[in-house]
Amino acid sequence: MKNHQIVLLPGDGIGQEITTVASKVLDRVSKKFNFRLEIKEHLIGGSAIQETGDPLPKETLSACKESDAVLLAAIGSPEFDNLPREKRPESGLLKLRSGMHLFANIRPVKVFPALLEASTLKPEIIEDVDLVVVRELTGGVYFGKPKGRIKSEDSERAFNTMTYSAEEIKRISQVAFEIAKERRKKVCSVDKANVLDVSQLWRDKVEEISVIYKDINLSHQYVDNAAMQLIRNPKQFDVLLTGNLFGDILSDEAAMLTGSIGMLPSASLGKEGTPGLFEPVHGSAPDIAGLNMANPIAMALSAAMMLRIGLKEHAGAEAIENSINTVLDKGFRTADLMSKGCTELGCREMGERIIEEI
Repeated sequence: MKNHQIVLLPGDGIGQEITTVASKVLDRVSKKFNFRLEIKEHLIGGSAIQETGDPLPKETLSACKESDAVLLAAIGSPEFDNLPREKRPESGLLKLRSGMHLFANIRPVKVFPALLEASTLKPEIIEDVDLVVVRELTGGVYFGKPKGRIKSEDSERAFNTMTYSAEEIKRISQVAFEIAKERRKKVCSVDKANVLDVSQLWRDKVEEISVIYKDINLSHQYVDNAAMQLIRNPKQFDVLLTGNLFGDILSDEAAMLTGSIGMLPSASLGKEGTPGLFEPVHGSAPDIAGLNMANPIAMALSAAMMLRIGLKEHAGAEAIENSINTVLDKGFRTADLMSKGCTELGCREMGERIIEEI
């Protein structure tokens, strides 16, 4: 029997609720498909600040680096917004990504047929949408230096630096092209090369990598056009390749194609053989924390991504995905997905339905 070491990070807000569902789902599939998961919880984000004063305790980072995979729920709470930036929950997440050397964020966006009416877009626009956003995770304006704030006698100025090296661009480009090989063989690289020097380098290096992948169709779009095209005609996209800032924005926009940001999982990956980080795209939703209103599906799908990509337990991953599809087909919904004729369930109850179908 295979044995996998998993670090579970409930984090903040609805994190504990959706983590409880994910843990039960994983327990079910591990027993059904004969593998063992040794799951250990650790602190991150606001909960870590409350316990230790640090959004990413050293013990948490060490455990994550020594694991086979990491499953994160959500971080963040308004009560920490007035702390210095380096002490806020979000800083813990950035430090976790950099500390685990995770450079590629993979966000699949697939519309479930049962949820065509849940999106704010017309069904004919989103039907059959199936795309992946590949976002560079450790470079760009979020990590570039110099950065800071400068005060003068009569004013104040803030600045950040958007910077990428050729190697960083080539590395993330290869990830996108490799994913496209297993899909519809199309990559659309998103930049702002008409304005930004860093985007001109980005486009040049993506073109260089594309020569290796002669069977992949490469196109380019400026980020403002790509944002419009995601709403106008999302079915044109297969794999979207982006830098850190543009990918952060576009992947959240793409999330709404599915009807709710509560439907999207993600994976953050480093080099081959190192543990990945798997997490839902949504935030901690502190306004509904503890009310049994959260949608646990993105967390369950993140667990499925962990099984498939991080642990190579493909049958377990498929079982989770199929069970979610069945539950949705039967008309069960959380509040964020409700439409006429469906049955509304709380977070716990949705989890129970998913487990029943595995």
